[in-house]
Formats: sequence, structure tokens, C-alpha cells
Amino acid sequence: MARPQGAAAVAGPRRAVSLDPDEALRLLGSVPLGRVVFTQKALPAVRPVNHVLDNGDVVIRTHDGAALVSHVPQDGDHGVVVAYEADDIDPATHLGWSVVVTGYCRLVTDPEQIARYQNMLHPWSDQRMDHVVRIRPDLITGVRLVNGTRPQASSSG
Repeated sequence: MARPQGAAAVAGPRRAVSLDPDEALRLLGSVPLGRVVFTQKALPAVRPVNHVLDNGDVVIRTHDGAALVSHVPQDGDHGVVVAYEADDIDPATHLGWSVVVTGYCRLVTDPEQIARYQNMLHPWSDQRMDHVVRIRPDLITGVRLVNGTRPQASSSG
């Protein structure tokens, strides 16, 4: 019998293994695309964005008028809580990882830092991305999906 279109051949059960924060950040820094999650009109909003990891902070660029920019205070302010998620999961094997960082998001206002990030991070769209936003993670979580199941505890008897 043929598999439905888009269905993958799955080779057994998967197990989620928690990642330590250092490994989670390393993996996050290894991919260029993620999703920023913030609140807009009291509801969650999600935007796909490209990013760089710089000294443990997630840095993104965005455009004037972007919903995120209107909610994010400048560097000196406390910031607004956001989450940032990135992953790399193979659609055929269903193996890979997912990382979520949660922390305060602030606009970068220092002209030298803005210029530095504009050189490091190039938008994928043709829209002008004049604003730079830095997310300083306070909570870092991640899981790796691996083959297999948890070993069963053996009983002696």
C-alpha cells in the first residue's frame, strides 16, 4: 500500500533528550532561521526571521513599522519578554532538535553596534531592515529527538 503524499517512512519510536543550555545555544547558533514569539494586542504573534547568535544573545533585524518594534523599548529600558525558537528536524526521519530561548528583547540603539549587526546579518527579503533587536536569554530549553525508547528498568526475581 502506498504512503499518502508527504508521509515519511518512520523507523520506530523517537525519544526526546533534554539539552543543556550550552549545547542548546550552540545548536541555535548553527542555523540561520528561527521564529520570534511576542504579544500583539494581548495575543501571541509569531514571525519567522533570520538571526545571529552574538555572545549568547539572539540578534535579529526588523523593519520600521514591524509589530515587534512598536513593543520593544530601547537598550536602557527593561525590555519586553519574548521567546525565540529554532529547530532542525529531518522531515523523513523525524530526528533533530528544537531550542527555545525566553528573555527580554530590546532595541539596539548604539550606531556602532547597529552597523556591526548590519554587516553580520543580512535580511532575506528586499524590505529595509533598519532596526536591530537583541534578545538576552534568561531561560534556555532544548530537546533532541533521537532513535529508540527509554531503556526499561529490569526487575530481578
